[in-house]
Amino acid sequence: MRESLNVLGRKLEPCSGTPLTGFYRDGCCNTGPEDFGAHIVCTQVTAEFLEFSKATGNDLSTPHPEWLFPGLKPGDRWCVCASRWMEAYEAGVIGPVYLEGTHIALLEFISLAELKKHAVTN
Repeated sequence: MRESLNVLGRKLEPCSGTPLTGFYRDGCCNTGPEDFGAHIVCTQVTAEFLEFSKATGNDLSTPHPEWLFPGLKPGDRWCVCASRWMEAYEAGVIGPVYLEGTHIALLEFISLAELKKHAVTN
């Protein structure tokens, strides 16, 4: 398997181990052909983002142990779908993005310059 790159063109860094995130639950925002949602944005969720996501049909706050999903709280980092993040971005309620943990494929949706305006550091 090829090494995944982040939006900075370097090796994709882990997004979160607690809670364990990623489509593959490997802690990283890796993606592949079976990841139809493109869970490639490493975001630090805010209360506003969680409320927006729930209101638009994706409740990220409620735990679902059957899916190995603990439920998120503000401040958690999580690999979210590119389309959901872009929807929140357009509504002005995004969570900050951890660039080092965000997959390079997100650059198909938004520029690096714009992402840097919403970046969070380690």
